[in-house]
Amino acid sequence: MTASRRDHLVDTALSLFNRDGFHATGIDKILAEAGVAKMTLYNHFRSKEDLIAAALRRRDEELRDWFVAEVERRAKDPRGRLLAIFDVLDDWFSEPDFEGCLFLNACGEYHTQTHPIHRLCAEHKAEVHGYVRRLAKAAGAEKPGRLAKQLGLLMEGATVMAHAAGDTSPARQAKRAAEVLLKAAGIS
Repeated sequence: MTASRRDHLVDTALSLFNRDGFHATGIDKILAEAGVAKMTLYNHFRSKEDLIAAALRRRDEELRDWFVAEVERRAKDPRGRLLAIFDVLDDWFSEPDFEGCLFLNACGEYHTQTHPIHRLCAEHKAEVHGYVRRLAKAAGAEKPGRLAKQLGLLMEGATVMAHAAGDTSPARQAKRAAEVLLKAAGIS
């Protein structure tokens, strides 16, 4: 399988995992959708969990690249970027194929914190948190780590509510709450 065929397999699996979940998506379904034989799959991945890990890594890279680029495109200063986070989330929640956060979904299916899939998801969340913390520090927050955690809770809560309720308003509500947190953190 060439690199592009491997990528096709990962992309197919990622789409199915996002739509149907990890445990509900069997190897046979992935192979049928990707149009590859089982031996081809196992030439590149030792197990379904290795394929899941590859799909999550792909999603992590794509999502973080998109998220940071969108936040930075929408605002030039750190304070504006901290608020733009919620505008980006609002747009994401409005996409027709929005199925919630794949990483939160994976944590739900691989709930043991020591499981490799769960750890991959925690790493993704830590990377996003690090970005928000860097923005909070650049904006002059008195305690950037605390502000980043508070904003992270708003981000995650808005994502869960948008997915559960099928409604984008949680991002707008979270943005209003973020404005209060910024002011309390000494960012005006």
